[in-house]
Amino acid sequence: MKIITLILITIFSIATLAADQPDAETIIRRVDENITPETRIATTSMVVHGRRGSRTIRSRSWIRGTEQAFTEYLAPPREAGTKMLKLGDELWIFSPATDRTIQISGHMLREPVMGSDLSYEDHMEDPQISGRYTPVIEGEETVMDRVCWVLYLTAKEDDVSYHYIRIWVDQERYLPLKEEWYGRGESLLKTLEVKEVMQVQERWFPKRMVVKDVLKDGDGTELIIEEIEFDADIPDHKFSRAALRD
Repeated sequence: MKIITLILITIFSIATLAADQPDAETIIRRVDENITPETRIATTSMVVHGRRGSRTIRSRSWIRGTEQAFTEYLAPPREAGTKMLKLGDELWIFSPATDRTIQISGHMLREPVMGSDLSYEDHMEDPQISGRYTPVIEGEETVMDRVCWVLYLTAKEDDVSYHYIRIWVDQERYLPLKEEWYGRGESLLKTLEVKEVMQVQERWFPKRMVVKDVLKDGDGTELIIEEIEFDADIPDHKFSRAALRD
């Protein structure tokens, strides 16, 4: 009788733990809710660690949802005044050096932004992944002393930059701390590692992270958020082509 009771208790405990563990779809949905507020305004430093040295590029961005984003580059002087506008599936750039506005499209989207490990295509990717990828839980690992779920995501459609993504999600904060981005043949293309996090209001957000294009020389591109404001009031004019010349 004692043995039967012990077996029943064990089965009940395992079932309780399974019930408490969210499924992969729920995890990804919670991640999206955490990292994509309705609007945000952020000042960022991008440190490009190339093989010949490092350089820092500062910018300020206004973002609304997943379809609208406006970025103005502040420094160094050579880049200051350059502006980038995302409107849905269109990307426009204004260069003060040439006094021209051009649309980035086709093969140009694969070019690196300011010589960094991020491409224009990366900027065009929808940050919300729950609707574009099918996730499965591979297991658990510890990253930055945080227990994480390891999820493997498969793209639902072919029209994406990365066909497979592996992410390590903090089980308490629902914040990805590490990512690997793969091409169609499951070849590793880029990695992302969060180095420092911050809490803003009720959200946990990466403060410092490093993106590395594995096909490039150098030590990757470091992204540092200097300041950020969530749910800010952004005028509609900011997301217009006219704003590129303001």
